[in-house]
Amino acid sequence: MTAIDTDIPAGFERHFRRSPLTEPWEPLYSKRTDKAVIIGLRLARAHTNGRGLIHGGLIAALADNAMGYSCAHVMGGVSSLVTIGLAVDFIGTAQVGQWLAVEPEVIKTGSTICFAQSLIKADDMVVARANATFRVVPKQG
Repeated sequence: MTAIDTDIPAGFERHFRRSPLTEPWEPLYSKRTDKAVIIGLRLARAHTNGRGLIHGGLIAALADNAMGYSCAHVMGGVSSLVTIGLAVDFIGTAQVGQWLAVEPEVIKTGSTICFAQSLIKADDMVVARANATFRVVPKQG
């Protein structure tokens, strides 16, 4: 562990997947349970908007990722998913220095579609909720 990793909650490890979108937000962390992939990060200035608040786009993107990964995880990792619907309700605000965690719940999976919802928490206080619908597609490569 590096010095920056010392204040990461128990059970979280460096996130297993990176993308060009999330690279500027690193380090990202995740924790797998039987039913979900929880994504978390320590909020920093790079996660804020022009008013110094944590950007809603960050929250939406991480919620989308966590719910999609959770659907794939529950389905045994044999399928890929693409988002066909995403809704986010912002309930509160998060501050630099807080631990942000996206805690998904898979509602229903099927052969062509998956539904999930999540609560997004900053230091265990709900700041947003999200739900998404995913299309199940054949896994490539």
